[in-house]
Amino acid sequence: MPELRRVPANGVELNVALAGSGPAVLLLHGFPHTWEVWTDVMAGLSGRHRVIAPDLRGFGASGRAASGYDAAGLAEDAAALLTALGVSSAAVVGIDAGTAPAFLLALHRPGLVRRLVVMESLLGRLPGAEDFLADGPPWWFGFHSAAPGLAETVLEGHEDAYVDWFLKAGTLGDGVRPALRDAFVRAYTGREALRCAFSYYRALPESAAQIERAVATARLTVPTMALGARPVGAALERQLRPFTDDLTGHVIEDCGHIIPLHRPRALLTLLRPFLAGEDARAE
Repeated sequence: MPELRRVPANGVELNVALAGSGPAVLLLHGFPHTWEVWTDVMAGLSGRHRVIAPDLRGFGASGRAASGYDAAGLAEDAAALLTALGVSSAAVVGIDAGTAPAFLLALHRPGLVRRLVVMESLLGRLPGAEDFLADGPPWWFGFHSAAPGLAETVLEGHEDAYVDWFLKAGTLGDGVRPALRDAFVRAYTGREALRCAFSYYRALPESAAQIERAVATARLTVPTMALGARPVGAALERQLRPFTDDLTGHVIEDCGHIIPLHRPRALLTLLRPFLAGEDARAE
């Protein structure tokens, strides 16, 4: 089992799971997950890596802040966490809500981020995702970001059914192990837990503007891998292609959105050799 530790970072206390030793790998989760979405991946990487998997600000057991849920704010949380842990450089892996902060961290801090892996998300309004967005963004984006308090009021008392829908849809109907399912439901139960989760969606316009400003003045120079499944597919890779110097893309077949839980072996088959490319340079 990973070690759980509470680490002050950028004005919030983060709940962090730690395992293994070696070159550092930072794992950033999405919605409606916690660090436990990486359970199988941590087990597969910890033999050769120091794996660091926080609950994002406001999510899971991390501090429930009033603000700071935009991509740049979450990226600063990640940078501060690495500093607090004494990590001078790391590979960074992000999925869903963790993708944009992972991307901005690598773009702005290439000396801190050695390698970048992003999956199953879009980067704001950047070109390349037109096919995916042909019928508009996913329905829950609008619901979560509607009038403050509305989604919380509708869902309070029904969190288990709502989380179950995402877990089943994100695994093409397979669902996740009962212990993980229960952990995710607990993490998103209660009005304040929902407010924090939906604050990420309410910050998406600000995050999109941050991403647009960032790519207007900088290129992504670190080795990067973009992974897709269903439904995002290759859209993220197409968004990254114009301003990324070293990009590899893969789409994992017969895999739902929650890649680390639905197809962890396929993910590890791609992650291990990609991360191995950094070992010779790791401190």
